[in-house]
Amino acid sequence: MTPLRSTLIRMNSSMNRWILIFAALAAMASAAKSDKKIVCYFGSWAVYRPGDGKFDISYIQPNLCTHLIYTFVGISEQGDIRVLDAWQDLPDNWGKDAFGRFNKLREQSPETKTLIAIGGWNEGSARYSAVVGNPTLRARFVQNAVDFVLKYNFDGFDLDWEYPNQRGGKPEDIQNFVLLTKEMKEAFQKHGLILSAAVAAAETSASLSYDIAQISKYLDFINIMAYDLHGAWEKQTGHNAPLYPRKGESGNDLKLNVDASVRYWLDSGCPPEKLILGVPFYGRAFTLADKSQTGLGAPAKGPGAAGPYTREGGMLGYNEICDFFKQGGWTVVRHEEHRTPYAYKGDQWFGYDDVISLTEKTKYINSLNLGGAMLWSIETDDFRGNCGEKYPLLKTLYAGLRGGVPVEPPKDPEGKPDPESTQRPTQPPVTAPPSGVCKKEGYVRDEKDCGVFYLCQNVNGVYQPQRFDCPGGLAFDPEINACNYKNLVPGCN
Repeated sequence: MTPLRSTLIRMNSSMNRWILIFAALAAMASAAKSDKKIVCYFGSWAVYRPGDGKFDISYIQPNLCTHLIYTFVGISEQGDIRVLDAWQDLPDNWGKDAFGRFNKLREQSPETKTLIAIGGWNEGSARYSAVVGNPTLRARFVQNAVDFVLKYNFDGFDLDWEYPNQRGGKPEDIQNFVLLTKEMKEAFQKHGLILSAAVAAAETSASLSYDIAQISKYLDFINIMAYDLHGAWEKQTGHNAPLYPRKGESGNDLKLNVDASVRYWLDSGCPPEKLILGVPFYGRAFTLADKSQTGLGAPAKGPGAAGPYTREGGMLGYNEICDFFKQGGWTVVRHEEHRTPYAYKGDQWFGYDDVISLTEKTKYINSLNLGGAMLWSIETDDFRGNCGEKYPLLKTLYAGLRGGVPVEPPKDPEGKPDPESTQRPTQPPVTAPPSGVCKKEGYVRDEKDCGVFYLCQNVNGVYQPQRFDCPGGLAFDPEINACNYKNLVPGCN
């Protein structure tokens, strides 16, 4: 062997080792990011909504969710599990078999896990307190939960008791809930089943209900409901899910934001990788007492008008909100401290989350190495694409936490997924913001692309731009500091 050839072989060998090292590092980084959970709750009653609000299980794109949770079933005084809508949920007596169709979504996305949730706000707390506080009934309930999950072919069970030691509960609920999670975990492990819970987020409520360090030992992941932090039960406007507090807040109000809630759970012993940050796909709405006072903390005289789909005063799905914006006349304000928007028109006011605020929340999740995001709920996203691309909020979460948006599987004429299709994530190219784009703090549109805009922030005297992209087909409208239809944005037709 010649010296030159020997040198080339050594060089190639060294290069190959470095290539393998870099590949391994890249794979590790990708794996770390892809471990983030996207937990999608589905409100099954949305099948009864009118018009464009009506939602069918077939509309779900399961490859956008790592976990899908069907809501809700209930509990009886004897610890049995109650199916709340047998005709909709079950196949018996010519029923619509929603459980079966929901679990069949895994054929399109085999990595997605499905769970059934018990409880919810309307179920209250008293029956859960009575059953879980009785060792015999608690054991019966645990076995019923295992049997139910196996019978209907779910991958796991989600506890949504709202809330221990509140709403008709008692102080012993706190430790009884620990016992429940411990006994359920032991029973579920035998079958490889998942156990999760939806919990109150803010310290003001969570401190009354949970021994956080103990339940964290037994739950596979914990969905903190970091929304409904303000709403029309108050006499002044407040944002549904602010990321950070704002000036002028004091006392408990300083705890009613996402950051304070997350840090309370972490400081109380919840491992960050088990903590799933809940985000709302809806807003909380108020009727203003004085049309001239339109900011946060403005006097309110009651809930905002009900939307055409959700038909609940004081609450608007994101699909309803984006439809309202299409009609025009709304003023949108992006609150710099809360990092979330609100809007008003006449005496109507609502605070909500959009693509921009959820992008910030995904960065927040990544910065604290939390386990992922949970959303309530999938059927109030713009699932029809009436305002642009389908599922803009869900795709924002996926892109921010898992590195790209999966391609929607093509469908054959019968509406079934194509088994030969791939669901490769598509990562958009990253381009640096142009130099000099920031002249002051706030939002600015890209001069060459109406669909691109930047958030300019003053960092140690230097303006730092952060790039954002509007969903497909939309343009950034500086008049409302939000994405809008191009034909409504001057200069972007």
